[in-house]
Amino acid sequence: MQSARLERILITNDDGIDAPGLEALEAVARELADEVWVVAPDHDQSGISTAISIHHPLRVTARGERRFSVSGTPADCVAVALRQLMDTPPQLLLSGINKGANLGVETLFSGTVGAAMTGLLMGVPSIALSQFFTRRDSVRWDTARTLAPGVIRQLLGKGWEQSACLNINFPDVPAADAGPLQITRQGIGRMDGVNVHEREDYREAYYYWLNITRHGHPEAQDTETQVVTQGGISVTPLEFDRTALSLREQLQQAIKPD
Repeated sequence: MQSARLERILITNDDGIDAPGLEALEAVARELADEVWVVAPDHDQSGISTAISIHHPLRVTARGERRFSVSGTPADCVAVALRQLMDTPPQLLLSGINKGANLGVETLFSGTVGAAMTGLLMGVPSIALSQFFTRRDSVRWDTARTLAPGVIRQLLGKGWEQSACLNINFPDVPAADAGPLQITRQGIGRMDGVNVHEREDYREAYYYWLNITRHGHPEAQDTETQVVTQGGISVTPLEFDRTALSLREQLQQAIKPD
């Protein structure tokens, strides 16, 4: 795949069909391709990872020409788009632009990354894009909107397309102040764990809220967290094989057949 203009791009997200990040991504996609398809969840599906809906039917709503919302997850959207809505597969799938970075271990939960992994599984070159922020009420959408077309053009045709998806994070700085693109590794990220908060409703029944807890510990220079928090653009190739290779070798040595 070359960096010339593409014929067809599919975009999706996990923040929902009306999210500002999807609007920004659509503008990015139109700079790169002649035809843009939008297939996104009808409501926020953050934290859903690669989940697919196998216990209930999906509803698809037309929102305009080549624009649809789906009553399911980001992975559902990718499957419905590729197997039902599109007669010809796209040359590229873009997922995002997520409100907030997807870094380190946290990518395991990300619906934005989950959609890209689903695209990879279904044979389409796929990229997840996220915009880091430090204040929720002032997300720099223009940074990702401005930088993403050039970054994507740099990456296309470099040989990753069939073996991995790419996780791109843009820093919380004006586009003109962003550092260069860096190929990074996942690292640990900022996630500590998951908290569960118990509440009691007016009928004296309990319910629970879950939230992710985060830290600000420094990481190695080549990790995506370190790069994006220092103002750079991080690009991490992600694949399906999560085998702990060094531990595998250790266990092979420790547990030898009799």
